[in-house]
Amino acid sequence: MRDGLAVQKSRVPAAPSHGFEKHWPKILVALVLTFASGLVDIIGYLGVFHLFTAHLTGATVQLGRSLISHNWIDLLSAGVIVGSFVSGSIFGRAVIEAGSRRGIHRIASVTLAMEAILLAYLAETALHAAAAPANAGTQPYSALSLLAGAMGIQTATLTGIGPLTVHTTFVTGMINKLAQLVSHIAFRAYDMLRKRPLSGAVLREWHEDIKRAAFLSTIWVFYVGGAAFGTWSYEKWQLRALFFAVGMLTLAIITDQFVPLSIQEEIEQSER
Repeated sequence: MRDGLAVQKSRVPAAPSHGFEKHWPKILVALVLTFASGLVDIIGYLGVFHLFTAHLTGATVQLGRSLISHNWIDLLSAGVIVGSFVSGSIFGRAVIEAGSRRGIHRIASVTLAMEAILLAYLAETALHAAAAPANAGTQPYSALSLLAGAMGIQTATLTGIGPLTVHTTFVTGMINKLAQLVSHIAFRAYDMLRKRPLSGAVLREWHEDIKRAAFLSTIWVFYVGGAAFGTWSYEKWQLRALFFAVGMLTLAIITDQFVPLSIQEEIEQSER
């Protein structure tokens, strides 16, 4: 009877591992894309109207201010950023979803390639117009549209790692989640110091929270690093420095050939 019970237990499948480290390919890609976003964001700021294009908070605030002050140039530029970012995000997500439904495993390479093309085009053809917006007519708005659209596509391409929501083009949500994790980690540490009994599941979750907090901290560091490198490279090459971001996107595309990101993306969407 015991032998039969032992055999029956051995046939029970082991619980799936939810360790954060199992997502290491997406973790590496997320860090590369975050660095690229910091670079693109600061280069866009320095090169076109002194506006950030990788996130919408500033553009949204400027949109409201411009409506009241009747500053139509600022209104138009903010509107272009918001519209292009949202359009890029919708388009990118639609491509990922369509690819998933058709079983195209490496569809993320398509969206990342589209982003790379937009940035490369701007770096090569809009250099002088974006660097001198006062005399460039409508061309700075085209540059804003390309930058914001590219960032919208990137935002839609990678939205999370396991149950953790991740944004590679802005860090406010990441810092907020980091603060939540740090608070949770601190309370669990307090419980252990007080020698309160904790189950194995709670301890495993505590260790996972530490890994997630470390990752989110690294995301912030990479965004700062991308902005610092973008500032330095813009002084030397102006908008041609965007080719560094294109190179990073190429690394992400190569990774997608070995570990299809869109498959993990759809699986992890169902986990969140």
